[in-house]
Amino acid sequence: MPWQNNGDGERPNPWGNGPRRGGSGGGGEPPNIDEYIRKGQERIKSALPGGAGPMASLGLLVAAVLYLILGIYVVDSNEQAVVLRFGKWVDSAGPGAHFHFPVIEDVEIRGVTDEKQVSIGSRAQQENRRSGTGRQSFARLDESLMLTQDENIVDVRFNVVWRIKDLGNYLFKLEDPDGTIKSVSESVMREIVGNNRITPIITTDRGRLEQEALDMIETTLDSYEAGVDILRVQIIESEAPAEVKDAFLDVQRAEADQQRFRNEAEAYSNKVVREAEGQADRMVQIAEAYRAQTVARAQGEAARFLSVYEEYVSAKDVTKKRMYLETMEEILSGMDKVVIDGQAGSGVVPYLPLDQLNKKANNNGGGE
Repeated sequence: MPWQNNGDGERPNPWGNGPRRGGSGGGGEPPNIDEYIRKGQERIKSALPGGAGPMASLGLLVAAVLYLILGIYVVDSNEQAVVLRFGKWVDSAGPGAHFHFPVIEDVEIRGVTDEKQVSIGSRAQQENRRSGTGRQSFARLDESLMLTQDENIVDVRFNVVWRIKDLGNYLFKLEDPDGTIKSVSESVMREIVGNNRITPIITTDRGRLEQEALDMIETTLDSYEAGVDILRVQIIESEAPAEVKDAFLDVQRAEADQQRFRNEAEAYSNKVVREAEGQADRMVQIAEAYRAQTVARAQGEAARFLSVYEEYVSAKDVTKKRMYLETMEEILSGMDKVVIDGQAGSGVVPYLPLDQLNKKANNNGGGE
């Protein structure tokens, strides 16, 4: 936690063990008004010589009515009220009509719906009417310069928007509620920045840092019973200090180039790996197809051999002759040989190139 619990009792006090303003909340039920009036009448009657006449009674009645009227107060819908009895906080009141005892009690009414803002790291400068310059802001480096996790200095300027949730707690639980909100906000942001590296702080993680700061500030102030609601945290600027800003920008550009080169290398690596994996898958598929083809062919030849063997066993002479003829057909089918029967070739000239004539005849026949 940004603050230590130095309070007394069960309530944490960010300002040490010093005295608190006001007393504890809630004052119980108000005294019976009729009883107060009756006792007052009896005292006045006993003080008057010879008792009180009709005029005295009427005067007492008018005084009592005026007292009651003066004790009525109205709280608007956007306000809250606290009742102080001899300067001590005894009660709180929301919107509506309420009663308090005049003279001995005071009522303080304040608006609680208006948004308030505290700035960390910058201050608004009042308008200079003589020179005609408008409102300007000036930096508070003692508040905005913070140390990151990677030991860099970052300039963070932000606003905290809040409003009162419980007027009694806001006025009397803390000695300086506005100052406490500012101190807690600065302390929380320093803790968050110290747990993060500089690059996300000044680039992409502003939204996350704002939400984390809001939750931590709200939790801390609730533990102090500060009586406020934190509406939002707005980071106005988060950048490197002006003295090293140019050098830091160079480092950022170098890191961006490094990341770009890394992305390009990864893209090329992914492309080459995918192509290699595709080629490997293709070779595996081709090998598997060849294996399946070879196995199927071997199985077919084996089946054919078995069927021929079965025929051979049943009819050996016929099978032998058939196998001889099929073998000779397979051997002689691709050879340039002309076989002439002894009787048919008796009138053929021995030197006639019959094989060339056969090819020519086949070519002519194929051309036609």
